[in-house]
Amino acid sequence: MSLKLENGKVYRQITNSKLNISQEVNGQTMNMAMTISGTMTFLVKAIDGNGFDMDTKFEKLSMSMQMPQATMEFNSEKKDENDVFSNILGAMIGKTFLVTMTKTGKVTEIKNVEALWGTAINQFDQLSDRHREQIKGQIMQSYGAAALKGNLEMVTAIYPDQPVGIGEKWAINTKLESGMPAIMNTNYELVDLTSDYGLIRGNSTIKTADKDAYIEANGMPMKYDLTGSVKSEIKVDKNTGWTMEAKINQEIKGDAYIKANPQIPGGMKIPMTMTTEMAVTN
Repeated sequence: MSLKLENGKVYRQITNSKLNISQEVNGQTMNMAMTISGTMTFLVKAIDGNGFDMDTKFEKLSMSMQMPQATMEFNSEKKDENDVFSNILGAMIGKTFLVTMTKTGKVTEIKNVEALWGTAINQFDQLSDRHREQIKGQIMQSYGAAALKGNLEMVTAIYPDQPVGIGEKWAINTKLESGMPAIMNTNYELVDLTSDYGLIRGNSTIKTADKDAYIEANGMPMKYDLTGSVKSEIKVDKNTGWTMEAKINQEIKGDAYIKANPQIPGGMKIPMTMTTEMAVTN
């Protein structure tokens, strides 16, 4: 099995993710729930021996966050001049960027998406430079090139290099970069094959790519030492290999460390648990 997309055809992916984060800060448990939804279209513009070049667009984007002190909701379809974040999401709808994907579903390049986000953000003159950078940082964690690559590959980079039959297994390694770099090692199995679809099941381990590397988060340097597991069930179109339906459940536990800085002179260790339920349809 592999991707067999047709030139000139449009393929759609609708993703809904529910993320729950529990953190222990100074002895107190803080919970946050986040929902991220998006619809993307992929128009196949060119096919060669390596794979596919696709003109890709967002059709719809929304994000909501529930925290102890507030609930925030943003939507690309919302028309409210005071809701800058929703207007930025709306400004990205219909803008084309390039995604290049191999026939086994690996994303080899995402071109121009971050420049488009920059243009969408910069058109709002009322934002200070600091606020603009803050918004861009938040958006890149969910919709930047690295985050998109990892999220797409969860349901596309699932194919073996050679043909397999029912009951056969194969291994795939994927690098995820949504927020913090992580390595996912997955054992996939073809569990069913009908005249319409193939059913692929995956069991993954996931861990921080480099637990000593600090990244910028909310204006402070942080590093992560996290491990977890992912269970996936993916139904793919037998003729095209494109995902028809997928359910992915992920649980990650460990510690985040804030590096010593003027606000937190001694640094801080934050035990945390993250669970994600992701559903994909076409």
